[in-house]
Amino acid sequence: MAGKLVNKNKHLSRIEQVVEFIRKGIEKEQFKFNDQLPTINKFSADYSVARDTVEKAYGLLKRSGYIQSVPGKGYFVAARKKDQLRILLVLNKLSAYKKIVYNSFVKALGEKAWVDLQVHHYNFGLLKEIIESKIGQYHYYAIMPHFDGKLKQSDLIKILKSIPEDELVMLDKRVKGLKSDCIEVFQDFENDIYKALVSAKEILAKYTGLSIILRADSLHPKEIIDGAKKFCEQTGRKFDVLSGLEEETLTPGKVYIDTSESDLAVLLKKAKEQGLQPGRDIGVISFNETALKDLLNITVITTDFAAMGTKAAECILNNKKEKVANPFYMIRRSSV
Repeated sequence: MAGKLVNKNKHLSRIEQVVEFIRKGIEKEQFKFNDQLPTINKFSADYSVARDTVEKAYGLLKRSGYIQSVPGKGYFVAARKKDQLRILLVLNKLSAYKKIVYNSFVKALGEKAWVDLQVHHYNFGLLKEIIESKIGQYHYYAIMPHFDGKLKQSDLIKILKSIPEDELVMLDKRVKGLKSDCIEVFQDFENDIYKALVSAKEILAKYTGLSIILRADSLHPKEIIDGAKKFCEQTGRKFDVLSGLEEETLTPGKVYIDTSESDLAVLLKKAKEQGLQPGRDIGVISFNETALKDLLNITVITTDFAAMGTKAAECILNNKKEKVANPFYMIRRSSV
C-alpha cells in the first residue's frame, strides 16, 4: 500500500484526501474488517504526507467509525455496516435510449449503490464544470463522452484524467488517445455497422447502392460512415452520405440507413409519394429500436442499451476493470 496518494485534487484538503483514500478503500473492500492500517509514520513516509496530516485523518476516520485504534498495536478497519457506493452518472442526453441505460444500471446496482444523474447536453464546458465540482465526492464516475467534432480530444482527455482511473467508467463511446486502466463498456461504431451489414449480405444482395442519411449538424458518431463505406467497397456497391432527403428523389434498388426518427418519417413519406415499397423497391434500415419501428416493420440496427447499463454495474460491483464491446445486432423485418 505504498506509492502516490490516489485522490490528489485541488478541491480537497490534504487531510480530506487521506480520509477519502482510506474510506473508499474500505467501502470498496480493498481494506477489509480487522485489516491493520499502516502506522502514522509509515503512511507519512509511503505517501509523502505530513505526519500531522495523517494523524488528523486517522482521527476523523476513527470518529466516523471506519477505523479503530488498539493501544500498543495500531489502527484497524472497524466492523461496520457496509455503506452504499456513491456513483455519478453523466449522460450526453436524456433520450429514450439513454433512459434504458440508466434504468438497467440502477436496477443492476440495486441497494448496493445510489446514483446521481447529470446530463451535459454535448456541452464540454458543462461536463468540465460537473466533474470539477463533484471530484472526490463519489466512488465512481460513469461518463458518456459524446461531443461534436470541434472539441479537442486533448481537452476531453485532460478532464477525464482528473478522475482517478480506478473510479472512471466510460460508457457508450471510447475516447481515442485515453490510456487509462478504467472500466469501459462501449459501442464500436465502425465495426458494429460493418458486421451488421455483413451478417445480412444475403438479404441485401438485391440492392446495388447504399446511402446513410446523416445531417451535417448531427451528433451521431461519424465512425458509422467508415463502417458502411467499407462494406460497400467490399461488396461492389455504390455508397454515399446524404445530409437530408427533402430535396432528394429516392432511387430504386438502393438501401437507405437513417440515423434519426425525423429522417425515417421523411424517408417513408417520400417512398409513399414515389410509389416505392420498402423491402421491394428500396431498403430501409433505421438506427436504434423503438416500438413504432416494430409496428411499422422497419429493419433496425441497434446496440443493446439495457446490456450496457447492466454490464457497467456488474464491473463496478465486482471491481473489475473490463473493456467490453457492447452487443450490437440487426433486427430483420420486411423493410429490406
